[in-house]
Amino acid sequence: MRWPSFKHIKISSLLLALCMALPLLTLLFEALSTHGDSFTHIKETVLTDYVINTVLLMASVGFLVLLIGIPLAWLIANCEFWGKRFFNWALVLPLAMPAYLVAYTYTDLLDYAGPIQITLRDWFGWTSINDYWFFDIRSLSGAAIMLSLVLYPYVYLMVRASFLEQNATLTHAARVLGKSPFKCFMQVSLPLARTAIIASCALAMMESMADFATVNYFAVSTLTTAVYDTWLGHYDLASAAKLSAIMVMGIFVLLFLEQLQKGRQKNSNDAKVSQQTLSYKLSTKQTVLAVSFCSLILFLAFIVPVVILLQYAIHYFEQSWTTEVFDFALNSAGIALITALLALVLSLILNYTYRVKPTKAQSFSLKVASSGYAIPGTVMAIGVLIPLTFLDTQINDMAVWMGLSAPGLLLSGTVIAIIFAHLVRFIAIANKTLESSYEKISPSLDMVSKTMGTNGVNLLRKVHIPLIRKSALVAALLIFVESMKELPAALLLRPFDFQTLPTYVYQFASDEQLELAALGAILIVLVGLIPLLVLNRSIDAK
Repeated sequence: MRWPSFKHIKISSLLLALCMALPLLTLLFEALSTHGDSFTHIKETVLTDYVINTVLLMASVGFLVLLIGIPLAWLIANCEFWGKRFFNWALVLPLAMPAYLVAYTYTDLLDYAGPIQITLRDWFGWTSINDYWFFDIRSLSGAAIMLSLVLYPYVYLMVRASFLEQNATLTHAARVLGKSPFKCFMQVSLPLARTAIIASCALAMMESMADFATVNYFAVSTLTTAVYDTWLGHYDLASAAKLSAIMVMGIFVLLFLEQLQKGRQKNSNDAKVSQQTLSYKLSTKQTVLAVSFCSLILFLAFIVPVVILLQYAIHYFEQSWTTEVFDFALNSAGIALITALLALVLSLILNYTYRVKPTKAQSFSLKVASSGYAIPGTVMAIGVLIPLTFLDTQINDMAVWMGLSAPGLLLSGTVIAIIFAHLVRFIAIANKTLESSYEKISPSLDMVSKTMGTNGVNLLRKVHIPLIRKSALVAALLIFVESMKELPAALLLRPFDFQTLPTYVYQFASDEQLELAALGAILIVLVGLIPLLVLNRSIDAK
């Protein structure tokens, strides 16, 4: 089999970056070419509040996911304690839960009319909200907590993979010099995992910026809700595009700061040259603390929402049971699988090209290809729909000119539009994950391989892919699960008579009938279990 040359890969990477940037370019063109009727009023009145709330939400989510994810990653990767094998895979499960479902379930639980506050009022004789203080779940802090419970697996998975890939020789040397396990963690393991930590935190922050359903349900005004309200409420695409441009600028600032903190430092190592393993045997007291911490996170992030949804599903089983639900699940899984595979292959091409030829043009291509993650789903749908509709028109005109029947909407009227929208949105996950993994591969390995005659694509196949396969699996899982949960793009781009699980669930949830969609929500989680189990098995394989 003849593999493509590096020249062809380089050209392909530039074309891929251009394709991934096409929806963004469409939005920017729309933002600059026309004057939005609503934008001037928004800028003079509420734009500052939108920006402040968005920044506070992103910062809060970033802090919380690090606070949760890093200790969990360290415990599972480098410690031995009772229950580790269970928590190893169970802690990833919240990633399969849509944030808005978690928000709905906790609102039912913690709101004034929920069972907890009703019980407290019965116990203490309180008669109104003025008699006591209780945490307001419908607030910016409540939205940050809900999003963090769902997004912390970004940090957990990527940082755990980084800990497992680290060369244990450095930590063993620090132990010989008298460093305690905690100091080894702070001074050796944590700095080596810095790239994965920053990358995973940035992904979680971008996801929190693009979230709509949760912040809208909690009445938190962010740039995303402004975009939705402007487009869907006032039908002002130009103003929505201008607001989206502000969000994209914020993401570019975030990416720039991430690159700036790296500086010229290269946290590379010889990628498993040593077969030594790093493992700490926890004492009984330490085991109790570790199990308690893991159990608390799992209970809050997954068990509580699932139990509430199961109660709804059982109680309303007759109303919600339908064979169509499983067809919707297959539709969602198929789209998610294709999106994950395409994103992984395309991201590998982009990162490999930058690895071999780290020019400014290739670096810019990576950043441009990752910019779609900042675009909310509805705005992404518009950015995808405009160019695909234009291509459909050209294809039909060409067919008529050639004397053939017009094929119709081949791109904008099929699942291709949904897959393209998901690909543009979630390829950033693969880019950040593979980039983080590439940082840990020593350049000396490339030099030795080239000296032995391994160049071009053979270097990618025989050297790079075996070393980054675990991180690649992490990226594929994250993209699969995120694609399974993605709602707005599928809602606006789906063909007629085509449903996915998120669109099915949303139809009921938006009508305050979450009980009837609980079965579909549970299926979203169940479909995500298979890649979760495969991923953990692969990461733990020695």
